Amino acid sequence: MKISKYLHSCLLFELDGHKLLFDPGKFSFAEGLVTADMFTDVSSIVITHIHPDHFDLEILQSILAVANANLYTNSQVGEQLTKSGIPFTLIEEGEIKIGPFTLSAIPVTHEALLDNPIPQMTAFVINNKVLYPVDSLSDELIDYKGIELLLMVTMAPFATERGIAAFADKMQPRQILPVHDGYAKEFFIKQRYTNYKKHFEKQGIKFHEIYDVGASVNL
Repeated sequence: MKISKYLHSCLLFELDGHKLLFDPGKFSFAEGLVTADMFTDVSSIVITHIHPDHFDLEILQSILAVANANLYTNSQVGEQLTKSGIPFTLIEEGEIKIGPFTLSAIPVTHEALLDNPIPQMTAFVINNKVLYPVDSLSDELIDYKGIELLLMVTMAPFATERGIAAFADKMQPRQILPVHDGYAKEFFIKQRYTNYKKHFEKQGIKFHEIYDVGASVNL
């Protein structure tokens, strides 16, 4: 299974010829470094919640215009899709098979934001190997302690570096792929990654320093 990062939390999973895309949001596409044409052969798209850095209707429509992809999401995002006449499959809790991928959907609580309502959000475990907690640092996910790969928020308005590291320390994954950093300058991202890498290496956890658009890891 190959996992490629297209800035922020836009992630492409590839296995046996099937391409599964998560959260193509505004932060990934804002500077033109990521475009819809990069995803012409995507088979499936999953949207985890309604926040614009994870879901943007125009960006999604531009991908659907070039890719014959099936769409999966929760009720709150689904309301917006229905208004635009975009078909989707509802996925909020439980297991679903998408091509060679088995996804376990987990309702989780988004971390609190200043003067902002809490959205409906769905975390995922992919093929029993990868945990995508999205924007949650909650003990709701402790059942997945020891997972092979954690897709870890590395910076956010709702979290501190210490709080993020504390969550990952609890989860004790074997590996970490950093996400949710699309609004920061590269020099700052590299600085933060250096800190995280040092912290997690002490525990024998591999921290993948992913910077370039489309850079990937393999499981």
